[in-house]
Amino acid sequence: MTLEQTVQGISPPKQMAYKQAARRWDSIAKPLHGLGLLEDAICRIAGAQGTAQVRIQRRALAVFCADNGVVREGVTQTGSEVTALVAGNLCHGATSVSKMAQVANVDVYPVDMGMNTPVEEPGMIDCAVARGTQNLARGPAMTRAQAVLALERGISLACRLAKEGYRIFATGEMGIGNTTTSSAMASVLLCRPVEEMTGRGAGLSSEGLCRKISVIEQAIRLNRPNRRDPLDVLAKLGGFDIAGMAGFALGAAACGVPVVVDGFISSVAALTAVRLCPAAQGYLLASHVSGEPAGKLVLDALELSPIITAGMHLGEGTGAVSLFPLLDMALAVYEGMSTFEDIELEEYRPLE
Repeated sequence: MTLEQTVQGISPPKQMAYKQAARRWDSIAKPLHGLGLLEDAICRIAGAQGTAQVRIQRRALAVFCADNGVVREGVTQTGSEVTALVAGNLCHGATSVSKMAQVANVDVYPVDMGMNTPVEEPGMIDCAVARGTQNLARGPAMTRAQAVLALERGISLACRLAKEGYRIFATGEMGIGNTTTSSAMASVLLCRPVEEMTGRGAGLSSEGLCRKISVIEQAIRLNRPNRRDPLDVLAKLGGFDIAGMAGFALGAAACGVPVVVDGFISSVAALTAVRLCPAAQGYLLASHVSGEPAGKLVLDALELSPIITAGMHLGEGTGAVSLFPLLDMALAVYEGMSTFEDIELEEYRPLE
């Protein structure tokens, strides 16, 4: 599907299914809303799937890998060669998220959206738009056409996985320099100062952080992105990984599949998707709040409440995968607990 067709095909989640799930929670013999945000998450999944018979056994994590030309400005602790190295390890099941996914029963799909060096390994999905973006500090990161193409490749992947029977997705990323692109986009989309939206990424020194902020400010002055046009912001300041994840979220919404969002970078991609199509918001779940300074600000803009607060900032989708065991436990209660009626006890009522 094209970007335009996808956006037009996204309907809001089914409120009837959401309300049925909420009623089921209230009927279970336990304190009202005793599982807090986990109950809300199951209800959101029900609304997205269009049924109170929630199914999340088949789950997929797509890890979008891409390189960013802005690395040439010295804004990172490591070089772009690390992107391909980690992507190759993803194919071999040898990364942090790979180990966590094995425990959480999540199928991991590495996706090449535009790495400088292609990874010729079984399991790598080739969605590459180009071999890395341009240096956003010297001009637009990509053309508008490239941004659309990256979005559409993310859409296609989501549709493919939905057809294969996956009922819930998660997003992750790997790309040296992508906290710079994410901070730049977040600053413009939320109309906030760059220094407020920019963190140390994978461990920059104070001097490195100052340089990173200066480079982002320079990029925004030079490219003059239109914050009312999310596609313009994406093309001028973003990365192919962010574009792929944004498209993936849109494709998932069009297919009625909920998406668990990872950390800061995934959240910026989700915000891009929602700015392109507000109805997509109802298909998103926030797994955790990132340790990056702007992590909570982006989730607030998305009106999403993170379930996990653990100071995580590893990337790859590790935060998103961490949520699945909690969802499994919540679903066990949702499906298996006795109701007040079953045990002949008067239902709890909300206090007035």
